[in-house]
Amino acid sequence: MVTSQHEVMHRIFQEDPGVFARAFRVLGLPIPDPVAVALLSTDLTEHKPLERRPDTVLQIDTAADGSYLLVVESQGRRSDEKPYAWTYYLAYLQSKYSLPCVLLVVCQDGETAAWADRNFIMGPRIWAALILRPMVLGPHNVPIVTDLAIATRDIPLAMFSAVTHARNPQVDGILAVLAAALKTIDGVTASVFAELTELGLGASPAGDIWRQLMAVDLSFFRSETSQRLRNEGRDEGRIEELRKAVLGVLVKRGLDVPAEIRAQVLASADLAALQTWFDRAFEVSKAGDIFAE
Repeated sequence: MVTSQHEVMHRIFQEDPGVFARAFRVLGLPIPDPVAVALLSTDLTEHKPLERRPDTVLQIDTAADGSYLLVVESQGRRSDEKPYAWTYYLAYLQSKYSLPCVLLVVCQDGETAAWADRNFIMGPRIWAALILRPMVLGPHNVPIVTDLAIATRDIPLAMFSAVTHARNPQVDGILAVLAAALKTIDGVTASVFAELTELGLGASPAGDIWRQLMAVDLSFFRSETSQRLRNEGRDEGRIEELRKAVLGVLVKRGLDVPAEIRAQVLASADLAALQTWFDRAFEVSKAGDIFAE
C-alpha cells in the first residue's frame, strides 16, 4: 500500500530534480550535474495484464556524459521480491528509450537502507546472469541539517534530511532549522515544502512537532492548523495554539512537565512570552527552564 511517507519521497525529486545531484556529491558518487531534467511516464505496463510502475523516472541530460534515466524508488521495508521488479524496470526502460539507467532507492530507516545497499545477483549460484546495483539514500548517508545557513541555501536537502531522519533524536533541531529556512523564501514555494514535509513525517512524533511549528506564526503555510488560525484571525486563537504548542513540544521531547508549569503556561495571555517559551522548548533540558530570564 502506498503511504504518505512513500509518496513524499519521490515527490521531493519531482519538485526539485536537482536534489539528487547534490545528494550524489555528498556521497562522493561520480554523477555529473544535470543541465536538463525531464519527468517521464512511470507506466511500464505491457499488453499483458501485469502492471508495473516505479515511483519516479527522470531523464537526465549532462554536458559531459550525455543522457541517462534515473529511476527513483521509495522503500519502507525489506522485500525479497522488490529487486526483481527493479531489474524489470531498468531492463524495460533501457530497451524503450535506448538510454542507460541508474536506480536510486530512498529509505527512511537504517535497516532497510542496509538491506538495499548491496548487489542483488540474479541467476543460479553457479552463474550470475544479472547483477543489480542500486544507489541508496537514507539516514545512514543523508546529512543531518541543523545549520540554518545550509538549510537556507538548500531547502530541498534540509527537507530531505528531516524526512529521512524522522526517528533521529536530533529531529526537533532539524525541523526547527527547516521551519526557519522556509521563512526566507516566497510563501507559495514554502507552503509546498511545508506540506511535503508534513506528508513525509506522517503521524510520527516528529510529525506532531512539525505541525506544532507550523501552527505558530507562519501565516503563509497551508498546514491544517495554520489555516485554522488564519481563518480565526484573532490573537486569542494564536495564544491558545501557542499554549498547546509549548506544552506539546516539551512532552514530545520526553521532558517532565509538572502541574505548576503546565498551569503557568495555560494561564498566560502574553503572546510575546509564549513565543519565547515555545522557542526555548526545543532547547531546554528541563521544562522549568523555558521561564528563565
